[in-house]
Amino acid sequence: MCGIVGYVGEREASSVLLSGLRMLEYRGYDSAGIAVMSDGDVQVRRSVGKLQNLADLLEADPLQGRCGIGHTRWATHGRPSEENAHPHRAGRVVLIHNGIIENFLELRAELQRAGRTFSSETDTEIIAHMIDVAIQGGSDLLAATRSTVAALEGSFSIVVMSRDEPGRLVAAKSATPIVIGVGEGENFIASDVPALLEYTRDMLFLEDGEIAEVDCDGVRLSRFDGTPIERQPRRITWDPVTAQKGGFKHFMLKEIHEQPQAMIDTMRGRLLLEAGDVSLAEIDLGAQWWERVERIDLVACGTAWHACLVAKFFIEKLARIPCNVDYGSEFRYRDPILDDRELLIVVSQSGETADTLAAVEAAREKGSRTLAVCNVVDSSIARRVDSVLYTHAGPEISVASTKAFVTQLVALLLIAVHLGRRRGFVDADTCRQLLEEMLHLPTPLREVLDRADDIEAVARRYAKAENFLYVGRGLNYPIALEGALKLKELSYIHAEGYPAGELKHGPIALISETMPVVVLLPRNTAFNKTMSNMKEIESRGGQIIVVTDTTDAAVDAVATDVIRVPTVNPLLMPLLLTVPLQLLAYFVAVHRGTDVDQPRNLAKSVTVE
Repeated sequence: MCGIVGYVGEREASSVLLSGLRMLEYRGYDSAGIAVMSDGDVQVRRSVGKLQNLADLLEADPLQGRCGIGHTRWATHGRPSEENAHPHRAGRVVLIHNGIIENFLELRAELQRAGRTFSSETDTEIIAHMIDVAIQGGSDLLAATRSTVAALEGSFSIVVMSRDEPGRLVAAKSATPIVIGVGEGENFIASDVPALLEYTRDMLFLEDGEIAEVDCDGVRLSRFDGTPIERQPRRITWDPVTAQKGGFKHFMLKEIHEQPQAMIDTMRGRLLLEAGDVSLAEIDLGAQWWERVERIDLVACGTAWHACLVAKFFIEKLARIPCNVDYGSEFRYRDPILDDRELLIVVSQSGETADTLAAVEAAREKGSRTLAVCNVVDSSIARRVDSVLYTHAGPEISVASTKAFVTQLVALLLIAVHLGRRRGFVDADTCRQLLEEMLHLPTPLREVLDRADDIEAVARRYAKAENFLYVGRGLNYPIALEGALKLKELSYIHAEGYPAGELKHGPIALISETMPVVVLLPRNTAFNKTMSNMKEIESRGGQIIVVTDTTDAAVDAVATDVIRVPTVNPLLMPLLLTVPLQLLAYFVAVHRGTDVDQPRNLAKSVTVE
């Protein structure tokens, strides 16, 4: 959840940049830096840790100038360090970047063959080098940026400056937000509106595939191919809290739409495509620790417990280690059998969940190793476990968890792959193929988000229902549970999740014309069996909402409504199926008029037992 700020005008740039970065601190970060055009060159200051460390550095060693860029980084591709902090320099070019470059390995290798050397572990630095190469070849900054972004694969927003063109910034966007603030004799760039509201309320929002050339005289927009764009600024009338919603009606909807980027942030720096492996250097449980693990206990509460249920499938399939899944509130009361051959993996968005923390203490007392999957740095759970793998989802404001859940699934899958590689059950080629599919997963996820209007139309038809069933099979059954939980939390409709094969063992008695049933139906080995379950529902008059990746006409013949998703690797399907269920619950709640972001009786962090 990195932050971007840029400025050109008559003010002292460093002051504007620091102010804007402070407004983006809510996004989470572990290093920061700014670059300012000063005395005919671009001067850079970077520091690890809180923004105050950068402010202290600038007080001791000021930067004076009226054009600059600033960045807060949450380490993903490369550890938190001054070398990996942004801005990055290559020759005459200095650049900041949010997102991930999927083809950076090939691009870096090409640049190295051309004699370029790198000073960081990031994918960002290659972009700066590519632009610098183009400038050395005779291009100006805009043309060099345009030719560079044409070669990039992935999601990115960049802001770049060159010492050869003082007073000029160039920004480009592909799937990662950029907003331009328009002033009088000055202009601004940021990754989110709150960074700019102190200075202007006139905003231009870049769309995917667009470039902005920004100086103190104005803003010029064009497509990556050079086609000019005419667009008038929008006047922002939001208050600061609404501004943090980024124009979305609720924080939850904003966080649902942030999931492609959150997923990228969880993966960045951990996928070693060349080696066909994952790097989880944060996990320090002793040398060869994976060889001593004979059993794994996965413990969490609420939505995180559903992530653990999916993780059981991941780990047992890829690493062949038997797993138990427990509620945090139940774990220690069953007097679990624990010893030094057991690994306890706890999952918590906040890191403050009291029942989950108690499970950690119980495991530590019996000598088990403990690993947390957590979103909040230095939280109570993170401090008590032996190791922690952070999800990098960024702050989640809405009480109902969305992006925290999908990033937990990503992190747990990475753990499963890590264990599978080291235990010899996953070879490099198989791993490489899975990692490449993971890397591209944000694209089909965005396709689902683009169908939000269709999902809202389905939600509107069932908003008055008082009961729902959700069914799925295998590793998608926990997603049925999660879908039911989301509907309960947001709309106060009674909903239950079941394995599809269990319908005939009791729940089928509930089926009637007033009972919507959401069926998760990916095209996998259980497809035909789940189709049979759908026919059982149909024959009893149930209304069937199918979420599927198939275009099979037989599905349309049985279903009342169909929500289609792209086809992905079966191991990744739970992440994709989650999103339409989130949107379905959200839109049902909106049409029922409930408080989406703060449902009654619920708290974001449950810090009591």
